[in-house]
Amino acid sequence: MEESTSDKKKDYVIPIVIIGILFFIFGFVTWLNATLIPYLKTACELTTFESYLVTFAFYISYFVMALPSSKVLEKTGFKNGMALGLVIMALGALIFIPAALSRTYTWFLAGLFVQGTGLAILQTASNPYVTILGPIESGAKRISIMGVANKFAGILSPLILGAVILKGIDKFNDQLINLNVVDRTVALDTLAEKVIFPYIIMAVVLVIMALVVRFSPLPEIEIEYDEVTTDEVKRSSIFQFPYFWLGVITLFFYLGAEVISVDTLINYGLSLGFDIKVAKFFSSFTLIAMILGYLIGIITIPKYISQQNALKYFSLLGILFTLVAVVTHRYTSVLFVAALGFANSIMWPAIWPLAIDGLGKFIKRGSAFMIMAIAGGATIPLLYGYLAGLPSVGSTYAYAILIPCYLIIFYFAASGYKVGRR
Repeated sequence: MEESTSDKKKDYVIPIVIIGILFFIFGFVTWLNATLIPYLKTACELTTFESYLVTFAFYISYFVMALPSSKVLEKTGFKNGMALGLVIMALGALIFIPAALSRTYTWFLAGLFVQGTGLAILQTASNPYVTILGPIESGAKRISIMGVANKFAGILSPLILGAVILKGIDKFNDQLINLNVVDRTVALDTLAEKVIFPYIIMAVVLVIMALVVRFSPLPEIEIEYDEVTTDEVKRSSIFQFPYFWLGVITLFFYLGAEVISVDTLINYGLSLGFDIKVAKFFSSFTLIAMILGYLIGIITIPKYISQQNALKYFSLLGILFTLVAVVTHRYTSVLFVAALGFANSIMWPAIWPLAIDGLGKFIKRGSAFMIMAIAGGATIPLLYGYLAGLPSVGSTYAYAILIPCYLIIFYFAASGYKVGRR
């Protein structure tokens, strides 16, 4: 007797819940960077430029370690690979202990790089895993569920860690100016040690989660390879999938657009004259908009709209919202930049399944290249910053850089995902 559709759906529930927890975890860890930057700037006595090495050390690990991650997954499989990624993240968290005790910035950066390495393995495994866990046509729906968990963690993590390590930081900075060298060193050492307990807790939780994944009922999905038909040509290299590479490029530009819509908003608000007490909430508006978009994706894909059409329409929304943000002023402009979170929400969930569909035995290597595209989140915002600093452009008009990003995404959704597909 064939397994019923309802039985198959039940088989997906436990794996989806476990993967959802993983997405929450790497969302929580990723969004801690916004809190660590001002904290380490004070504790390690850094310049503004030096403090942003936090994000560099973290995100560069995705680019460096993504391909090695795919090799690891080829040996371990998805399930064991996810458990390994969690253990490596725990090791990265533990590096914060000697970093804090010695107040050595290099050690903090090393811990962030190791955590990013674990996340690279975890993401390289979990994104394709959730895509192929069920029907490919509903892959965007499942990744949208993961996105809600990820962004909800992103809202919580700065609040939780910030309450521990940033409490009274403004008053602390004012007092620091009047301290002598000895008292200043003691005060900074005490501040640095505040991070130890939270990161020990984090390491323990990560190890427990690794054990849960390792001994969980998560199925080890093996890719099935169909026999080559008369209409197909057997492919011997991942470079023979043009649509996949267009997907990698699209993901690169999407990540740039996503990071700009979140990470530039506070500074943008300040440049428009908003008080920090107001501007500090602006990036949260983007995350809330993204969660709303994810929920709509969960409800509508693929029942009412295909993932490729959703990607197409949301990219057009991105262009529209960008245009309004560029031609309006103050709060209206800020709100439409934040509204880009809604437009961006469906993009990661939809690009992934469209890009990796049909890769067969190359899916783990393909996933690694997709993870490398996260580098777009590090490079494109730098270009925004350069344009925003030009008197002839300014911070508002600099957002126009998003328009070509969304045009590339629209092309992939309209026809790019079909190029070279047999």
